[in-house]
Amino acid sequence: MQAVTLLTVPGLGSSGPAHWQTHWEQHYGCRRVEQHDWEHPVCTDWVAALDAAVSAAAPGPVVLVAHSLACATVAHWAATATRPVAGALLVGPADVDRRAQLPEVRGFAPMPLARLPFPGIVVASENDEYVTLDRAREFATAWGSRLVNVGAAGHLNSESGLGLWPAGWALVQKLIDGASVSP
Repeated sequence: MQAVTLLTVPGLGSSGPAHWQTHWEQHYGCRRVEQHDWEHPVCTDWVAALDAAVSAAAPGPVVLVAHSLACATVAHWAATATRPVAGALLVGPADVDRRAQLPEVRGFAPMPLARLPFPGIVVASENDEYVTLDRAREFATAWGSRLVNVGAAGHLNSESGLGLWPAGWALVQKLIDGASVSP
């Protein structure tokens, strides 16, 4: 079995030095999907960058680790993807359909609600300003993914103070273990 490539997929503004995605890149060797413009996202551009990163990681198994707006990016990508991935951790998925949402993310609406063609784990907080727990549950159900409620942890970003976030890494390990037993 080939080694699993972990691709972090940051959301709007990317992930700064205190973000758990950045810690995982530094500590575990995850690779970041880079976007041309982190501040003014265009859905088709972000999906194309994700597709290129998955293609570059081939031929071995790939696990996506998305945060916030990147969860919508993964859902849009999955709707037309021709390259397989072994799974996705979808953390704090920004609800791009909310009228009160930041204008920068509206180009990602409507949120795709088709079943993902790979295993997924949606991680949500009870007090996330960008998605309600009920809406995150709707996403998880539609995507055929497991929902993990981490309690009151905010948007699960740098301000949440997660650091290396061992509980999140344990969820990634479940996806990696699933990829390791796949034919």
